[in-house]
Order: sequence, then structure tokens, then C-alpha cells
Amino acid sequence: MNIEIKKSKKPIKYEYAISFMEQRLLDISKNESNELIWVLEHDNLYTAGTSYGQHEIIDKSIKIIKTNRGGKITHHGPGQLICYFVIDLKKRKRDIRKFISLIERTIIDTLKIYNIKTFADKNNIGIWYNDNNKIKKIAAIGIRVSKWIAYHGFSINISNDLKKYDAIIPCGIKDKGVTNLYEINNQNYKNLEDKIIENFILNLKNLDAWLWVIF
Repeated sequence: MNIEIKKSKKPIKYEYAISFMEQRLLDISKNESNELIWVLEHDNLYTAGTSYGQHEIIDKSIKIIKTNRGGKITHHGPGQLICYFVIDLKKRKRDIRKFISLIERTIIDTLKIYNIKTFADKNNIGIWYNDNNKIKKIAAIGIRVSKWIAYHGFSINISNDLKKYDAIIPCGIKDKGVTNLYEINNQNYKNLEDKIIENFILNLKNLDAWLWVIF
């Protein structure tokens, strides 16, 4: 399994990241490049997936970047870990649901390392934290599949400005909140990106092995 790992230290422009992934997707479809996992940050911006509604924009003065990923409106900014990927599902029995479950497990298992218990919700995509019986989102997932290659990715809130979410209905969900890791437990998350990459690759390898045995 040949996967290129990219780690960007400076914020990456959103448009550049999408263009880069789309080119990688085309290259993979022609067997001219390796799969990709790319961790980075964006400067402050709001993006809207294919199923968003105008009513989800509370502050009409903000700029929204429309994107072709699944999902609704969210915010990206400093202090949020973005994990983008370009992964070939043709090698993995074209199972989108199982791939999303793999992403959920990657995030949950990684946050367990920091003694933070989170969970997935089959009705609301993303990863959630129970804060004294108030359910809050800690990680968002938004993917697109083209030519049976999955791209875009997921984000984990570490120390980002949660007030930015006041301008929108995050992910279109009104009755749940948004949190970050520092709000839950102010500890050292320095190695989080390395643990995410490590667990993501491990889960992909386990999935590949499972498919080999079962099928």
C-alpha cells in the first residue's frame, strides 16, 4: 500500500488544496500516482457542501465557499486539524459506508489516546462528545467520491475559535453544539496529527487485510 504523506506547517489556501486533490484523483485513476493523506490547517473560512441550505447562514455578511464535498456548512480556521485524503475505493470493494466507518474509528481511536471518549452517530455524520448530557461535535467529516476514488476528508477541532460557528448552523444541526479538544481537556495535543496518520493507515491496512480474507 503506497500512500504519500504530506504535512503542511503553514496554512494552505482552500482552493489550492481542492485543486491539488482533484489533480491527484485524476492521476490515481490513470495509475500515475500514489494515494494521499495530507494534514494541514486553513485560514478562517466557511465552506458549504452539496446539501446546505441558505437558512443555515445566520450572519448573511460572511463569505461562503461552495464546494463539491458532501455535507452542509462548516467553519475552518487556525487551531483545527484538517486531514485530507485521496483514497482509491476500487481497491477496497467500492464500499463507501465501510470507508466512512473507518474514518470514524480512526478519529475515535486517536482521541482515546488522550483519554477523550467520543462516538459516532448514524443519524448525524461526524464525531461527537457528551459534555454533561449536552452533545457537541468535535470532528466533522465530508467526502466526495469520483471514479470510485474518495477525497476531501475530515477535521478535528483542537483550539479553534468556537465563536466562529455562531454565524452558521454548523452542519445544519440546530440541537447540538460544537466543542474543541482544549475546551474538553487542556492538555498537550502536539502529536495528534502523527497519531491520526498512524491510525488511518493502520485501519486502511486492516480493511485491506479483511477484504483479502473475506473476499
